[in-house]
Amino acid sequence: MGIEQSFWRAIAVYRVASLGYAVLLLVMSGGYQRPVAGWLVIGVMAVWTAITTVACARRRSRALLAVDLLVTLACLLTSPYVQGTEAGRAGLMPVTATWVGGPVLAWAVHGGRRAGAVAAIILSMADLWSRGPQEFNLSVPVNGAVLLILAGVVVGHVARLTKEAEERLQRAAEMEAAQRERERLARGIHDSVLQVLALVQRRGLEIGGEAAELGRLAGEQEAAVRELIRSEPATAERGLVDVGAGLRRFTSATVTVSAPATPLRLPAARAGEVLAAVGAALDNVRRHCGEDARAWVFAEEDGGTVTITVRDEGPGIPDGRIEQAEAEGRIGIARSIKGRIEGVGGTVAFTSAPGQGTEVEFVIPVPV
Repeated sequence: MGIEQSFWRAIAVYRVASLGYAVLLLVMSGGYQRPVAGWLVIGVMAVWTAITTVACARRRSRALLAVDLLVTLACLLTSPYVQGTEAGRAGLMPVTATWVGGPVLAWAVHGGRRAGAVAAIILSMADLWSRGPQEFNLSVPVNGAVLLILAGVVVGHVARLTKEAEERLQRAAEMEAAQRERERLARGIHDSVLQVLALVQRRGLEIGGEAAELGRLAGEQEAAVRELIRSEPATAERGLVDVGAGLRRFTSATVTVSAPATPLRLPAARAGEVLAAVGAALDNVRRHCGEDARAWVFAEEDGGTVTITVRDEGPGIPDGRIEQAEAEGRIGIARSIKGRIEGVGGTVAFTSAPGQGTEVEFVIPVPV
C-alpha cells in the first residue's frame, strides 16, 4: 500500500505545519484572555500530533481515528475559554486554528469521501456552536465549515480513486507475469508434449487396429492441449472468472467450442458450477451418442445473462424421458445439470426430437 502510505505521510506533515501555525497565532496575537490555558491546549495538540504520527505510520484503525476526532473536538471546544467573550468580534481564530483539519483528512483517506464529509460536519458544527449565537451569522466561520467539508469530500474521493488505480496496476502486473510464465510453458509444451502426441496419432493411424484408437485419443488430447495454451487464462478479478476460457478447455476432436473474444466473467463459485454442468452435458453426449459423436458448445452474453448452448447430432431424447429420469432419481440431468444451474439462479431448457439431436441451453444471470 505504497500510495496510501504517502497520503498518511502528507497528513502527518499537515498536522505538524498546522501546529506550528497555531503556535504562531498564539505568540503573535495579544487578544487571548487566557494565554496560559492556550499554551496548555497547544501542548495537548503537540503530544497528540506526535502520537498520531507514530501510530498512523504503523497501524491505522477506526478506533484510533475516533479518538483522534474526540481529542480534536475537546481542543476546539476550549477555544471560547481561551479567547474570551470578545474574541469573535476581534476576529481571532480558535486556538486550534487549521489543526482541526487533520482528523478530516485522516477519515477521508481511511474511509472515503463520506467518512471525510461526516468528520468535517461534526467539527464544523462544534466550531459554530463554540462561537455562540451572536457569531453564527458571520461569514468567516461559515466559509471555514464549507471549505472543511469540501476538503473531506475531495480528499476522500481522490484517495479512493488512487487506491483503486493502485489495485488495478497490481492486478495488471500479476497478469503480465502470469502471461509471460504461460508463454514460457507453452514453448516447452510445444517442443515436447505436442510433438509426442502428434507422433502417436500419426503412427497409430498407420498401424491400425487398437493402435488407431490410441492415435485418435492422442489426437484429441493434442487438440485440447493446443486450445489450452492458446486461450487466455481464466484470471480472477475481484472474485470473477472468465467462463469462456474454461469452456475452451472442452475442445477436442469431437467437441467444438465457440465463445466470444471478450471475457464472460462470473463469480468463481458460480463459474465452477456452470462448467461442471457443461461437462456433465458433454458426458451425456458421449454416453448416449458414442465416443465419436460430434458436439458443439456456444457461449454469449446478452442483457446481463450468459447463455451457453450444448448441441449434438445424436438420436435425440424421446418425449417424457427427462421427466422419467428425474422421477427415477437419476442424477445425470436432475442434479449434475439442472441442479447445478438452478443452484446458481439460472435456468435449463432441453430441446430435442427423435433423430434430430439434442440442444441444452443454460441461462445464467450475471451479478452486478
